[in-house]
Amino acid sequence: MIPTPYYLIDKTKLAANMAKIDRLRDLSGAKCLLALKCFATWPAFDAMRDHMDGTTSSSLYELRLGRQKFGKETHAYSVAWADDEVGEAVGYADKIIFNSISQLTRFADKTTGIARGLRLNPQFSTSHFDLADPARPFSRLGEWDLAKLNAVVDQISGVMIHYNCENGDFDLFDQQLSRIESEFGAFLEQLDWVSLGGGIHFTGEGYPIEALAARLRAFADRFGVQVYLEPGEAAITNTASLEVTVLDILNNGKDLAIVDASVEAHMLDLLIYRETAKMDVSGDHPFMVCGKSCLAGDVFGEFSFAAPLQIGDRLSLADAAGYTMVKKNWFNGVKMPSIVLRELDGTLTVARTFTYGDFEGNLG
Repeated sequence: MIPTPYYLIDKTKLAANMAKIDRLRDLSGAKCLLALKCFATWPAFDAMRDHMDGTTSSSLYELRLGRQKFGKETHAYSVAWADDEVGEAVGYADKIIFNSISQLTRFADKTTGIARGLRLNPQFSTSHFDLADPARPFSRLGEWDLAKLNAVVDQISGVMIHYNCENGDFDLFDQQLSRIESEFGAFLEQLDWVSLGGGIHFTGEGYPIEALAARLRAFADRFGVQVYLEPGEAAITNTASLEVTVLDILNNGKDLAIVDASVEAHMLDLLIYRETAKMDVSGDHPFMVCGKSCLAGDVFGEFSFAAPLQIGDRLSLADAAGYTMVKKNWFNGVKMPSIVLRELDGTLTVARTFTYGDFEGNLG
């Protein structure tokens, strides 16, 4: 058996999401770019490349990875480009998207040979968590003053509008897109392309893909633009797990199982958003599954099992693709999970392992 801990990416499950992306692209005419901020594990790109139109990035390094490892179309966005980044970014990107009019103006001379865009902030979103809300008060993410946008429209060919967050409600998407049409319609008519960002959970069970496709096509036809979506979690949700082993059992008022991984180091988003890990188990034996770092709150969650857990048992923590591998870190020097692919025929391929050398090299 492959030693734990490791992230296990299941290509069969990934193919199911890719099939939904194919259908949406075919029906809507929209292009879909993988959001590398969510998932950048490039050993899996071969299973995604034929089903997506390219990548979108949030930094120079993500942009370079997208160009070199995924290929196809690359969108380059950054909250703030540094002076020494723009020249290199232009070399990798098909479109460069500025977060502010200030940056658009500042780097105008360096970006004359590439399609340019701005981030448009509609001042509303579907996020219910302040930390992740792009429309939070005093947001630094994008421009919203229509007069200012119209003043520079001749310098750009499109906009990126990222305002959805794990939105599985098509009616809400429809309502908010209608609001964008109403408030920014005359401005959008002057553009060639519009990215509606990510956060639309259209690969979820029961999501009305046909209705979404029709709505996107109507938007594109009304304004004469190429529509882009930037699926991150929609592309990889429910396709991976974190495989761990129970190292110790104790009882401090509850039965606790300590495993050979860490929430803070290996599934950091759970800690940030105060969420519990997912595990497909049930039974009459409750255990709190805990990480092995020294952080007191390093807890994956409480689960009930069919039998009492034992040292050496293997557990599978589900939905461990989005915002996991891109955020993994070396806190406490805890062993970094390997990256493993389950191929379509069921065989396992170890794509990457990590050693002490990687830990040492990360610090100096």
